[in-house]
Amino acid sequence: MEEFSKADLKDKRLNKRLINIVENFSDKPISSIPMTCKDWSETAAVYRFFNQAMNPKRPLNWESILAPHIECTMDRMRQCPVVLCLQDSTELNFNGQSIEGLGRLSYDAQRGMYLHPTYAVTPDREPLGVIDAWMWAREDKDSTRQSILESQRWVEGYERVAERAEQMPDTRLIYIADRESDMTALMCRADKLKYPADWLLRSKHNRVLPEDSKKLWEKTTSKPALGGIVFDMPARAGQKARSVRQEIFVSRELVSDGKKGTIPVTCVIAREINTPRDVKPIEWRLITNREVADLAEAMTIIQWYLCRWEIEIFFHVLKNGCRIEALQLNHILKLELALVVYMIVAWRLSRMTKLARTQPNMSANELFSELEWQGAYLLAKKKPPKEPPTLREVIRQIAALGGFLGRKHDGEPGVKSLWIGFARLRDFVAGTEHMQSLQTYV
Repeated sequence: MEEFSKADLKDKRLNKRLINIVENFSDKPISSIPMTCKDWSETAAVYRFFNQAMNPKRPLNWESILAPHIECTMDRMRQCPVVLCLQDSTELNFNGQSIEGLGRLSYDAQRGMYLHPTYAVTPDREPLGVIDAWMWAREDKDSTRQSILESQRWVEGYERVAERAEQMPDTRLIYIADRESDMTALMCRADKLKYPADWLLRSKHNRVLPEDSKKLWEKTTSKPALGGIVFDMPARAGQKARSVRQEIFVSRELVSDGKKGTIPVTCVIAREINTPRDVKPIEWRLITNREVADLAEAMTIIQWYLCRWEIEIFFHVLKNGCRIEALQLNHILKLELALVVYMIVAWRLSRMTKLARTQPNMSANELFSELEWQGAYLLAKKKPPKEPPTLREVIRQIAALGGFLGRKHDGEPGVKSLWIGFARLRDFVAGTEHMQSLQTYV
């Protein structure tokens, strides 16, 4: 696999095993570790690989596994003028499993750990890869050991993005995160570093303005609206589909840095008007270091923030497509190695889904072998085309194997039908390759 061609785990056997593990996990993301392997000997080799985390002489850490993927991701980022670096945290619940090193979750009775990656995507929502991660378990409340300061992950997350930005001067990086990241410490750190990367956050705090009697949100909406937008809101649980009309407000203000100084920020608020009765208005409050001169720039800021949903899709694939919470490894250090592998698998699945939408006319040969794309047609009982089809055509064929119906109103397939269909396809390809190998001995 090209993504790991530069892997350096200080042992050629481990490098080779890593590539084999990623390929097997990618072929069958929804399967358990034994089911992804050909036989018991290969299964044992996978567990021995993860056992390297406990090697007393030279323990294998997850950073070493992620490093070659980060390098490839940065190469993809350098080809883009703007890259959005999305950060968020998710709980991983391993309740009921005997895994050493886990901690409490939101509910004290639950046992698990936390994952906080930085996920790079383009403004067109094409996933580029993972460029950083935090993994940790909380200490129990009665523990005498000092817990890490979890809020620090947002500040350090920005610092890592800033470091990447300095390595790619022709690409502008935008750090994007949800309400929990709305911290003065993060803004101060970015200001001290002279903004090598921009930041864009969902506003949680209605800050007092040092030089004004109004607070930030009220000051912003007291100004004339720059304009309005209209979009269709799809149906959700208990709510019908409807048309949403919002007014856009923007204000450049100085907020306190907590140390008798100030930091310039831009507040962008999109507020729904003419909301139907008994429906909660949709309102987005965003803050950023970037200056916003007009409605077009305000719309760009909003569109960038809405791309944050891609990290939620990434978590969905990781938990439900790769079923990482079903992993049965007996120590958190082994679990961390497996999580990194599955993060890369989840990225690949998400990227294939998005490329079929953003680059539908790309040749299927760019992502699939000839046997794979031909197999997608054969499993559907269709005759494969003589020339390589487009990526969109093959993705739809694979998704159909996973339950995608492909009706006119269905739109493009989602990642769930793709991961199910791809597992079926890889079983077919493996069987075909085995039959072909047998024929060579006849």
